[in-house]
Amino acid sequence: MKSLVKFYLYISAIGLSFSTISCKKDSDVNIKPQPPDPTPAVFDINAISDTYAELAPFNNVAQWGPYNVHDPAIIKSGEYFYCYSTDAAFGITVRPGIQVRKSKDLIQWEFVGWAFPDLPPQAANYIKQNGGTPFASLWAPYVIKVNNEYRLYYSLSSATPKLSAIGLATASSPAGPWTEKGLVVTSRDNIPMTNAIDPSVIVDAGGQHWMYYGSAWDGIYILKLDAATGLAAVPNAKGKRIAQRGSTGGQINGNIEGPEIIYNPELKKYYLFIAYDWLETKYNVRVGRADSPEGPFYDFAGQDINNEQDNGPMILAPYQFTGHGGWQGVSHPAVFQESGQFFMAHQGRPGVNKFFMVLHVREIFWTPDGWPVVSPERYAGVSQTPITQTELVGNWEQIVLGYRVVPGYANEQTIPDFQVAFPLKINADGTLNTDAGSTWKYQAPWLEMKWLNGFTDKVQVTRGRDWENKKPALIFTGLNNNGTAIWGKKTL
Repeated sequence: MKSLVKFYLYISAIGLSFSTISCKKDSDVNIKPQPPDPTPAVFDINAISDTYAELAPFNNVAQWGPYNVHDPAIIKSGEYFYCYSTDAAFGITVRPGIQVRKSKDLIQWEFVGWAFPDLPPQAANYIKQNGGTPFASLWAPYVIKVNNEYRLYYSLSSATPKLSAIGLATASSPAGPWTEKGLVVTSRDNIPMTNAIDPSVIVDAGGQHWMYYGSAWDGIYILKLDAATGLAAVPNAKGKRIAQRGSTGGQINGNIEGPEIIYNPELKKYYLFIAYDWLETKYNVRVGRADSPEGPFYDFAGQDINNEQDNGPMILAPYQFTGHGGWQGVSHPAVFQESGQFFMAHQGRPGVNKFFMVLHVREIFWTPDGWPVVSPERYAGVSQTPITQTELVGNWEQIVLGYRVVPGYANEQTIPDFQVAFPLKINADGTLNTDAGSTWKYQAPWLEMKWLNGFTDKVQVTRGRDWENKKPALIFTGLNNNGTAIWGKKTL
């Protein structure tokens, strides 16, 4: 969106709730290390809540854990996963510097501080020198380890349209200290290109480094990097566009931003995950795949995602299980791998109050034809034991991740368009619901449901946690023959 309003709304959306919560300015608060508790409390997964107003004031920062996380980036170092995220918090103006957390299990998170003491001077000075005032917050970091060096990419923007910069800092430890190395890519309103925020980096099989970045304007770009420095291979280069969105009635269908790139060595393909739509409401995740890091990336229908159209599959979108307020704003994915298992992290905004931001981590599974799908429930470390056909019989909740185009941005996309659960009954006689013509069969771990209307859902069944009811559950995720994501949950 080519106006100031997107930037002001973005700051409002990620940082403020307009609630009555108040506290001292964070610059006036000193967080003093506490001596270790000789009898630390046992972690209770049931204590993780959808909202956290009582913990929101800055003097509770040490207890933020999975709360106040927006635009996460995750890397494993030693026994810990480290999470870096946008400077955002519920109900307060938070200090800048990139929030840092760590976890041993992707469930219990410990807030450990900030990557920077303030805005990095190089990016701030670039904005000032071009007549703008930098926002007092860093957005959408990305972290990668290259040899023995950790490289932290960050975004800094301003109220001046498209006046932004992606910078690089390095450290020998994921905990820092971080040293600025330079600006990777910059943007201004008088340069025809995308907005220089939201970086993601991959090293291809030949050792070449590539950055993917961009938000709104001209879509998602790829930029060749210098492997030795982590900066642009050609100074002042901007790269080329590889993804964009469609329009309806002359208006863009919504935002496109937050790219995340991975390589699946078993499938020998590159996967580009992209955030669509307004971050408070309809935010969702799309995927394209390619044989080369430079693309072209193709969607489920075999279309180049750099065409002027929207693309699928959409593998994550605002959803609502029965008896729960639902989760919206579920995008800006961080995709990472651990011991052969891929995961996706992102923020979730509870339907009861869209200004809370909670870190979600989900397992990624791969369909037989090579598309990623995500679990309908957050990761909980549940042990996987064989699931029998008999266990599938009974009453489930099912969600079909449909989509309704609402062209525009914050002013137009005011509702989350929840994909709402509905009943599904899997019968022992091989039929579905009360329809004798709709059938199912199961060859672990894949459940195939064939419907009279011509759709076939092929979903993977696993054991998981019903986060809405705090109970064990069977869950499934997959795609139908039209590329629509299908979710299910059976509470045990």
